Amino acid sequence: MELSQIIPHIEALIFASDKPLVNTELVELLNNAMGFIEDRATIEQVDAAINGIQEKYAAEFYAFELKQSGGGWQFLTKKEYHKTVAQLNGDKFLKRLSIAALETLAIIAYKQPITKSEIESIRGVNCDYAVQKLLEKDLIIITGRNEEAVGKPLIYGTSKSFMDYFGINSTDDLPKISEVLMEELVQATMVNHGAVEEIMVNETTEEPTEESIIESVENADVVLAVTTEGEIVEDKQIKEKEDDTSES
Repeated sequence: MELSQIIPHIEALIFASDKPLVNTELVELLNNAMGFIEDRATIEQVDAAINGIQEKYAAEFYAFELKQSGGGWQFLTKKEYHKTVAQLNGDKFLKRLSIAALETLAIIAYKQPITKSEIESIRGVNCDYAVQKLLEKDLIIITGRNEEAVGKPLIYGTSKSFMDYFGINSTDDLPKISEVLMEELVQATMVNHGAVEEIMVNETTEEPTEESIIESVENADVVLAVTTEGEIVEDKQIKEKEDDTSES
């Protein structure tokens, strides 16, 4: 079967589907639609067709693109048009998760499978309301019970809707914790014993590791940060260090 025959059918299937479609599903649907013919579509042909469709809609004059999101392929509006499309859905589209819900969701995403008591031990506060809201929004699901824990508490994990909501294909696409830490600290300037040490990531210096950044922060006497207005402000109180020689 020629790719030119397959591509329009794949586009129609993905466009009409109410859920993301994976390549194996597309092969089955294509062959069912074509009937009992000798020249059947193969997974290799569908892979090639998907690549062609992605390249086609990557052109700037299309307002949407083919993306792998929520576990399969979907046609999604390009980010440049999100505000335009938001007008069609009103406040519902623009509603955002609260800080408490986001913190709870992040813990579940990175630590799953996890119980509510484990979430609360990390956050330090009760999370009943946040968990309930996340369940209502179908961003998390109950995956079972911890049979080994006292009371056999429920175990939580992220749902397929979670991946779709954040535009990722799997939890493997989540940013690594070390990457987040480096992004937060990369512009910090630390003063240690009167010497200024800048943490910078560029083409001419070796990229710092998560451990080296944390160690530098912990050992710094003063941590200075640059605000968005360009003002240098003290980000930490001066840390007092013990001086054994002065005490003796």
